[in-house]
Amino acid sequence: MQTDTAPLHVALVIGSNRHGRFGPVVADWLLDRLRDRDDLVPEIVDVAETDLPMTMAPSPEVTAALASVTPKLASVDAFVVLTPEYNHSYPAGLKNLIDWHFTEWQAKPVALVSYGGISGGLRAVEHLRQVFAELHAVTVRDTVSFHNAGGSFADGRLKDPSGPDAAAKTMLDQLVWWGRVLREGRAARSYGG
Repeated sequence: MQTDTAPLHVALVIGSNRHGRFGPVVADWLLDRLRDRDDLVPEIVDVAETDLPMTMAPSPEVTAALASVTPKLASVDAFVVLTPEYNHSYPAGLKNLIDWHFTEWQAKPVALVSYGGISGGLRAVEHLRQVFAELHAVTVRDTVSFHNAGGSFADGRLKDPSGPDAAAKTMLDQLVWWGRVLREGRAARSYGG
């Protein structure tokens, strides 16, 4: 059996839309890790740049907002979701983006990267695992977590990249494995979840 080794198209979902957010700092670091690999082709989906309403009522504005993000989510093979932790969970804007979509997540792998205070966003990650399981997505086991994230970076660069770089490699290796297997599966048989 011949395996598909074409690069995976992966959406880096930046999950915070707060003013003054720290997410772009972590996203820039993460984007460098994604671009360093020959097996991944990244595309950014930023919650702050999507204009999805909080009410699930159809309208021309909703149609326009979905047209800007849905094709990106549908076309990729995998996702890396970057989330802060707000009040022991993930942000409402990220949940809104997730909830406006369903089939776009199905039978695709999701890697999770988090940042926050002392917990490093890990409570947000565990909540997201439950949501993505309900959407028939597969979350990869290993994550990257930045505890006291603001103190880990100086001038937009990690003070000590060795641990996060190693964690990112492990996580992205798993994402590629799952991404290829699930891409082959979706190509061979439609997913009926």
